[in-house]
Amino acid sequence: MTMARSATTKMAALDEPRPGDDRSHDASVLARVAALRTKSVADLKTEWRALFGSDAPNNSRPFLELRLAHRIQELSYGGPGRPTLRLLDALADELHGKPGRTVLMRQSRTPVAGTRLVREWNGVEHTVTVQRDGFEFEGRLYKSLSAIARGITGTQWNGWRFFGIREIARGER
Repeated sequence: MTMARSATTKMAALDEPRPGDDRSHDASVLARVAALRTKSVADLKTEWRALFGSDAPNNSRPFLELRLAHRIQELSYGGPGRPTLRLLDALADELHGKPGRTVLMRQSRTPVAGTRLVREWNGVEHTVTVQRDGFEFEGRLYKSLSAIARGITGTQWNGWRFFGIREIARGER
């Protein structure tokens, strides 16, 4: 499935109002979205054709309501910002096996490049240096901490856990 973005969506972020800028505009958008619940599936499909310029992909009421509500807001307030579009493009490239922009998708728990991770195991201190494209250990570049942990211990480990790295809680960012 390919994602196509219209020129309106690309340009919308530049000249459309944002939610909260105009209460009367917000109220009219909210009224349009709320009205979707009262429409029949046939009416929702008609609305789909008007907003997307093509036939609705299925007859699922929840799908049509959700996607139409999103489209109404997208056309009223603009689509996603440039950084979000770049990230979505990078995710689509990765899904289709295209090399490239994986730097955009850095995991939130991955330390910044240059960080040293130190772990003692059986009395021996092991140091790993975080690189932009993986982890360096004993002069070799690894894609995962789990491979390094397995090499150190001889058993299967979650590399993040082995080196004491945890997901950052939302309140700590």
